[in-house]
Amino acid sequence: MSRRRLTDKQWELIADLFPARARTGRPPTDRRLAVDAILWILRAGAPWRDLPEKFGPWETIYGLFNAWNGNGLLDKILHRLRAARIDAGAIDQELWCIDGTVVRAHRCAGGGGKKGIPRSRLITH
Repeated sequence: MSRRRLTDKQWELIADLFPARARTGRPPTDRRLAVDAILWILRAGAPWRDLPEKFGPWETIYGLFNAWNGNGLLDKILHRLRAARIDAGAIDQELWCIDGTVVRAHRCAGGGGKKGIPRSRLITH
């Protein structure tokens, strides 16, 4: 099992959330692999197009992410996984850490405008 993938125990917690496979039609994407891909994107903060090929086409995973996010399935998955970590004592409910990173931007990046003489755009063509 590679690092940062769902364990068998974690998969058993969420496997019942997915509907049974239809008897006809095209076979669906492996749900476990799709969840691993979504968690990889959320962890890495990478663009969808940078999803490693081992997870399949990024368009498919993005479509599943949108669908599961829209119908609340992704919230249920994350809630169950988080609850299991809390029950195991791996997450301390009393300690929270917030990212304190500061990213400075130029004033005009925040809509503040540039220094200089203000001119009316209607008058100066």
